[in-house]
Amino acid sequence: MMLQVNDLDFDYQRESVLKNISFQVYPKEIISIMGPNGVGKTTLLRCINAIIKPKSGVVMVQGQDISSLSHKEIAKKIGYVAQYSQSSRLTAFDAILLGRMPHMKWGVSAHDLSIVNAVIKQLNLQKLSLRYIDEMSGGERQKISIARAIVQEPDILLLDEPTSSLDLKNQIEILKLLQTVIAEHTVSAIITMHDINMALRYADRFVFIKQGKIYACSDRNSITKKLISDVYGVAVSINDYHGYPVVVPE
Repeated sequence: MMLQVNDLDFDYQRESVLKNISFQVYPKEIISIMGPNGVGKTTLLRCINAIIKPKSGVVMVQGQDISSLSHKEIAKKIGYVAQYSQSSRLTAFDAILLGRMPHMKWGVSAHDLSIVNAVIKQLNLQKLSLRYIDEMSGGERQKISIARAIVQEPDILLLDEPTSSLDLKNQIEILKLLQTVIAEHTVSAIITMHDINMALRYADRFVFIKQGKIYACSDRNSITKKLISDVYGVAVSINDYHGYPVVVPE
């Protein structure tokens, strides 16, 4: 088991945001956290990554309690890609190299450079490597952010709305890129997404949150129109397209 969340609660200004959240992530799978706006999806990722502290509960990565680890140790285990990639006057190569910081001691080593170059080649980012981040499109910046997280050599990737504000072509490229990463590295991923059909196409399992609680954990074959209607409050039908469910509003 790569990650386990047990009985996690989070309050904000004395109001409950997340309640009794428990689920597991297994090796080499993509988990999509689903639910309406404001349900606590981003908050959950931030709790898992120890950016914010939950009221109660435990997050375990490879059997280690995250709360017992330093920020540097957490960064070796969890790679976090925020919803909006920052624009900066760094080259893509230098931005990706920043992901090696948790492993650095006295500066950049030949091993660090080797890992960065290997990831750039694997993700086919050679043409972007010497370009400046602030001159890139949103999709290109998102690819660099994912590469930076990969060179951390984490056990878990957390991606908050990785396809937000991207056109269809870039959405597909980002999600296929994520599938490639999962297939070729010993890593699992947790993503938050609003596009139900994109999630059903590219993720392996789904955690649905309603009113701060887990409503259902299911695989693709267990998705029903009642589940979607109950979580999102809309009537839908579900069609099959080459083995993938497609949700259509009624």
